[in-house]
Amino acid sequence: MVFMYGDIEPQALLRERGLRVTRPRLAVLDILGQGGHLEVEEITRQARQRLDSVSTQAVYDVLGALARAGLARRIEPAGSPARYEARSGDNHHHIVCRGCGAIADVDCATGSAPCLDPSQTHGFALDEAEVTYWGLCPSCQRLAAEDRTPDTPA
Repeated sequence: MVFMYGDIEPQALLRERGLRVTRPRLAVLDILGQGGHLEVEEITRQARQRLDSVSTQAVYDVLGALARAGLARRIEPAGSPARYEARSGDNHHHIVCRGCGAIADVDCATGSAPCLDPSQTHGFALDEAEVTYWGLCPSCQRLAAEDRTPDTPA
């Protein structure tokens, strides 16, 4: 298990953040701790394998509670359903493949949050900047190159 929350036991981690310890919360915390940027559908599928029965709404509720407690982060790349990850609170960014939708983490380019200074804040106290880089992953680059072979009609 990759568990991305440090050496703290999941039960203690939930209690430390003011959350009740429940089987669905423990399951979702563990799923997110495996790493990745998961859609609710995938989290629900994995949670059902562990718990036998859990509703999609219960998973949404758990994800909302974990995000509010700083134990999960919701990202919403354009054209993609919301995804959740365990890595939160460190002001990192994402790179998204335009071809297959793969997502990878990118550390903040300039250091401390919010890492970008807007020309105007309109009185907001800024604490985070969300940057999404777009491009083609290595696999999609290879596929695109194969589609452009000399024997392929234009």
